[in-house]
Amino acid sequence: MSTVLYYGFQIQGYIDFMLNKQNYLLILRTYLIHDFWSIQAFNMKLSAFKFDLPSSHIALHPTENRDESRLMVIHRDTGEIEHKTFKDIVDYFDEGDMVVINDTKVFPARLYGNKEKTGAKIEVFLLRELNKEMKLWDVLVDPARKIRVGNKLYFGEGELVAEVIDNTTSRGRTIRFLFDGEEDEFYRMIDRLGETPLPKSIKRSTVPEDRERFQTIYAKNVGAVAAPTAGLHFTQQVLKRLEIKGVDINPVTLHVGLGTFRPVDVEDLTKHKMDSENYFVPEPTAERVNRALDEKKRVLAIGTTVMRTLESSVSANGRLKANEGWTDKFIFPQYEFKICNALVTNFHLPESTLLMMASAFGGYDLIMEAYKIAMKEKYRFFTYGDAMLIL
Repeated sequence: MSTVLYYGFQIQGYIDFMLNKQNYLLILRTYLIHDFWSIQAFNMKLSAFKFDLPSSHIALHPTENRDESRLMVIHRDTGEIEHKTFKDIVDYFDEGDMVVINDTKVFPARLYGNKEKTGAKIEVFLLRELNKEMKLWDVLVDPARKIRVGNKLYFGEGELVAEVIDNTTSRGRTIRFLFDGEEDEFYRMIDRLGETPLPKSIKRSTVPEDRERFQTIYAKNVGAVAAPTAGLHFTQQVLKRLEIKGVDINPVTLHVGLGTFRPVDVEDLTKHKMDSENYFVPEPTAERVNRALDEKKRVLAIGTTVMRTLESSVSANGRLKANEGWTDKFIFPQYEFKICNALVTNFHLPESTLLMMASAFGGYDLIMEAYKIAMKEKYRFFTYGDAMLIL
């Protein structure tokens, strides 16, 4: 290329730039803004979800009637916030809309036993069954310092015995129940000796009513050690009214683990690791959710457990697929949701992964503002507390 041609191209490029200066600047500005928000999302910190929550705001007991808890309705498109009662949720859905529930069933996972020889009282929290035939369980023990491999633990009047066979974490152990009876008999014994596993943040002893109220009315598949709390507000009457309106109600299963309440201990949220939980999306549910999406209907997730299940089973074309497995998906701002366009969730504790998911779905600023209003209006927080509907 000659020197004349070379400089000719350079001059022409400069002229083109000056003529299209505004377009170049606009493109540059777009990229800078995109990168800024990407950095903001990547750098979302734990401290962003910290707020002062008086213990008096944490509900110790459920409302007398499930569907008479309060319902804050949050409209993402306008920022409008309404104050309703949970039974009013029916008014926000129409024929063809889809409601997805979690049909997991809580079992009485907290056992109290005694250590052999010393008789020391030990709490054993059953996390998950590792091997049905060998009756191996992953558990947490308290106080952990007293429990070593080889120790035997006695429950009830000694009719159930377990042996510690491994240390997994500082509090975690693997135990084997020494039980020779039938499988159904073993689970009946766990049901009889176990206690409803209320979270530690509910600072009271369990009562017989908790067996019913720490359970959704549609609970079916046993395996959870914590209730999918958003579902606790539903009654048969509310479900029937939704059905009469033509709203489709379908289940998924996610067995809620204790990791739901595990504190986040890193400031950089990208470094937090969720505990894995077992889930199942049936084929009929996937088909009906996808039909609702195709028809531009509302798809409502009843709780963060449903949301995590659905978002863990998204196909390459952005639709829900029938699936079964384990998920450790951690959802926080600026996550892009693929399936649901509405969410029911309770009011959660500061710095919890549940609050982070709600903020990701509703928008950080809007949800944190809603929480300020909730405290001012004396909404009830946590497991037995009130609910919000995010539209």
